[in-house]
Amino acid sequence: MTNNHDIGAVNELPENFEELKRAANRTSSWRERLNAVNELGNWNTAPTIKLLQHVLKNDQVLQVREAAYHKLKQLDEDVQMPAKNKGELFKGTNKILLRIKKSLPEGHTFEQFKEKLQKTRLDIYDTYEGDKDAEFDSWLHGIWETLGRK
Repeated sequence: MTNNHDIGAVNELPENFEELKRAANRTSSWRERLNAVNELGNWNTAPTIKLLQHVLKNDQVLQVREAAYHKLKQLDEDVQMPAKNKGELFKGTNKILLRIKKSLPEGHTFEQFKEKLQKTRLDIYDTYEGDKDAEFDSWLHGIWETLGRK
């Protein structure tokens, strides 16, 4: 793929812009959003810049927001480095996770809990997986162990 923003006067959208737009907004896969951001950053057009700015402001996953920031900087946009989210990424996350745990049989394993979360709330699973990165499993395991304890 050519890097059209170096050409200057080229204002064409990528042929797959609509597909990239859908991918950039796909809540079930932070990796697809990251890939879309990286490809959109190769096009210096108003719609691609607007979409990258939207991702920078609104995506839940820091890695995706940071990629949008870097691509916008490469396109000479005046943007600020995104801050890490504090607190819950979804309102009521603990209640949702507790409901999932209670829906499983007594004595279920962590792997069963993790699998049920992924099947029933892929948006939450994927967002926290992207946000927590390598610490995701230990974070989720800690939540699973403490859910429902009084």
